[in-house]
This record gives sequence, structure tokens and C-alpha cells, in this order.
Amino acid sequence: MTSRGRAFDAVLTDLDGVIRFYDMAELEELERAAGLPLGSTAEVAFRPETDMPLMRGEITKERWIESVADGLADRVPRACGRELGTTLAEAKFRADEVVVGLLRQVRAAGLPVLLVTNATPWLADDLALLGLTGPEGLLDDVISSADLGVAKPDRRMYETAAERAGVEARRCLFVDDRQENVDAAVELGMTGLLYREPADLREVLAPLV
Repeated sequence: MTSRGRAFDAVLTDLDGVIRFYDMAELEELERAAGLPLGSTAEVAFRPETDMPLMRGEITKERWIESVADGLADRVPRACGRELGTTLAEAKFRADEVVVGLLRQVRAAGLPVLLVTNATPWLADDLALLGLTGPEGLLDDVISSADLGVAKPDRRMYETAAERAGVEARRCLFVDDRQENVDAAVELGMTGLLYREPADLREVLAPLV
């Protein structure tokens, strides 16, 4: 691809916190009933020692739920811990249509859009539910930590994404809601965007969309 004066020739984007957002109402209701502070389940579930084996594809959803129950065992009965973990694992989610619309405009402008995400082994099912894959989908490719066996900010995630996009790292825009992931991309020469709201993405894409 030729840049034609563009700052980048491919857009690499995170999923959670950029495109996908969860509805935690059911989980919060269960936490209240169990006498737990809101967010207690997620705090345990997303500790590196609990979360990373799942993100690297090393354990199943069921084993992850058991790990969450292990982490809550000193505060709630085992059955309650399993219920909380299961509710988190099966929480409903939605795509931010504003962000999806902006990324569709990127593709319409002729640039590839790739997902680069620390993801669960069932990512493909989730993307189908979001309508991001298939003939009318949004993505040109998906780079998943569960497939590669490494997770952001490991440089192999970014190098794989640039290779599959068919452009040099310095010609990629990388979008993520975590600073350490953006910093790793910038170290490889990518343009980095720390995402907070759709206006952030709209601004950096303005020359294209």
C-alpha cells in the first residue's frame, strides 16, 4: 500500500474498552447479595495470576471460573464464588456503534483494520455475536493472545499484527485503553492512541474519515 501522505496505512485496535463494553448489572446484584463490594469479582478474575493463563489459551473457561472461586473463597461460600465467576464469564456485552462506524470508514478508505487483543479462547464466538466477523464484518484479521500464546504488551503481538496487515510497524496506528500496551506499540515505531472515548479516535482518524 502507498501512504499518499497518510500518517499510517493500517489500524490495529484493542477490543475491550475500545469496541466492546460489558453490562455488569447482574454481577453487581449478586455481589450486593453476597455482601461484597462492587467490583470484587472482577478484581480477583483479572489479577495476572488468574487472568493471564486464560488469555494465553492455557486453561478453559471452567478452570478460570474455579480460579475466581478460589480467589473469593475467604469471603463467600464456594458455590457463591462459582456463581459470581460464571456470571462474569457470561456477562452480556455490546459493541460501541460509534467506534464501529469510524472503523468501517477506515476500511472504506482502503486501510485494513485488525483486532489485536488479549482474548479468551472463545473470542471467535464473541466476535460473531458482535457482528464483527463474517461477510459483513469489520475486521481484516484477528490477532488473539489465546492463539499466539503471548499477551500484550509482548512485542510479538504487535509484530504479528503488522506482518498480517502487510505494512511496516511504523505505518500502523495502534489503539488501546491501557497505557502499557500503547507504550509497547510506540516502542516499535507505531503511532499510539490511548483510547478514552470515541472523540479520541475520531480526532486521529480525521484525515481519513
